[in-house]
Amino acid sequence: MLHNGIVGLDSGGLVVTRPPGAELIEAELARADEHGAHNYHPLPVVLESASGVWARGIDGVEYLDMLAGYSALNFGHRHPRLVAAAQRQLERLTLTSRAFQHSVFADFCEAVGRLCRKEAVLPMNTGAEAVETAVKLARKWGYDVKGVPPDGAEIVTFADNFHGRTITIVGFSTDDEARGGFGPFPPGFRTVPYGDAAAVAAAITPNTVGVLLEPIQGEAGVRVPPDGFLSAIRALCDEHGMLMIADEIQSGLGRTGDTFACDHEKVVPDVYVLGKALGGGIVPVSAVVADWPVMGVIGPGQHGSTFGGNPLACAVATEVVRMVETGEFQSRSRELGGHMHSLLAELPAAVEVRGRGLWAGVDLPAGGPSARTVCERLLDRRILAKDAHEGTIRLAPPLVIDRDEITWAVEQLADCLQQSE
Repeated sequence: MLHNGIVGLDSGGLVVTRPPGAELIEAELARADEHGAHNYHPLPVVLESASGVWARGIDGVEYLDMLAGYSALNFGHRHPRLVAAAQRQLERLTLTSRAFQHSVFADFCEAVGRLCRKEAVLPMNTGAEAVETAVKLARKWGYDVKGVPPDGAEIVTFADNFHGRTITIVGFSTDDEARGGFGPFPPGFRTVPYGDAAAVAAAITPNTVGVLLEPIQGEAGVRVPPDGFLSAIRALCDEHGMLMIADEIQSGLGRTGDTFACDHEKVVPDVYVLGKALGGGIVPVSAVVADWPVMGVIGPGQHGSTFGGNPLACAVATEVVRMVETGEFQSRSRELGGHMHSLLAELPAAVEVRGRGLWAGVDLPAGGPSARTVCERLLDRRILAKDAHEGTIRLAPPLVIDRDEITWAVEQLADCLQQSE
């Protein structure tokens, strides 16, 4: 059953015309452009409310969300359990700073540590903050435990990565758009081709303290590494005394059909980096998770955040962990992801479809409409999706989506790919 009772749409399909209201959207977008920095190029829609997998625009149109905030909305918009957890905490205590302890902090740390099978949790706010924290942690561990000379620590990273937008992170990005105009960048990173374990081995020196990787690269177009790659990185880290740091900000918490994408190869990294869905689509929450022999190198005053680990964030994230621990969302991602990928595999106009679980990158043929154009066409059919660079559409619907909604979305995508200019 689709929203508003729309059912059984075939691939010849229903093109839903957006009702009058374009002038309202244009006026609101113009107001935003007047005072808001132009660091995004959003699709021409202005959303005002949402529930589950559907979001309503200011023009009254309801859209099927096939992006889920880049996995921040794994549990859909305003999941009742998460809203209730937030409301309970809002009525009690929202912020103390870490200068004082609060009553839900221990619950949060225990829950996240338990989920990751690790001993210690360092909370932050955003994914980029968590990656920066992991980089600091790896360097400090390298100096204090491995014995790397001062200021000599190196970390292996991968081409086409996306770990955030800070100066440090864009410094080891290979995306010219992300890097251009922001140097000079901090040293200490060796970037190698993604999925190439031999290239990692060749980049290792006595000063290498860690390997930072996305188990599946999201911004690059949902790129899944070759089978055995994660296991090979784990073995190299063990052999050379390095930390395996898994950025599971987009891939974790059920997105790929397991709790973590690393679970597909039964690999446990030394450090997990979490974010996005950990905040339940309600508050920004991130965390770095490791065992005490690693985390213990950080002492009082050496790292922190005013809002990191605040009571509201902890309450929501603790409820997120409880939901993930039921296994329901991993199961939904496996089953419905199989359905979505089977439909995407039949798209005649797609060059390649990649992904795992409810996460896919659809590559478009050269010379055809750009991914941005296709996403604009999808918007006209009441579907929210986003391009990953010029030639790839990424799909990452909330894990609460149903089978009919997936079928309808892929049917509309098929029509958009075949649509003449």
